Amino acid sequence: MESANAERQAWMGLLAKAPPGRAAGLLDAAMARPAFAWLRAPETGSVMVRGRAGATGAPFNLGEMTVTRCSLRLGCGTVGHACLQGRSKPDAEAAALIDALMQTGAAAALRTAVLDPLAGERDAARRSRASKAAATKVDFFTMVRGDD
Repeated sequence: MESANAERQAWMGLLAKAPPGRAAGLLDAAMARPAFAWLRAPETGSVMVRGRAGATGAPFNLGEMTVTRCSLRLGCGTVGHACLQGRSKPDAEAAALIDALMQTGAAAALRTAVLDPLAGERDAARRSRASKAAATKVDFFTMVRGDD
């Protein structure tokens, strides 16, 4: 049960961090969207973002962030959820559909067609960001001056 939760958390995090429209585009390229019923239609709201000074200090309210969330049920009864940063209702719908479909027999096909490309793009963006940061790295060294 624990590994199933960890696996689901991984794909939900990947979908939440996907560039706008990317998950929906990959889903539409992979398959026709199945019929579903809304449990909670996409709605936009805000959540409080909290932080901790030094990662261990007392928590404080950093500010609010806009999110869009929704829940749906496929015809087979599987439920999918999504909560994404921003105001994109189509992206939230696509993420909830992918979440629900990943709990069905379509999981292997979706992993190949949607999740693996998203993970690859995320990793490439991380490498690019790291290489840009590494290019600005300054190596400081101490020279011996010779006078005591």
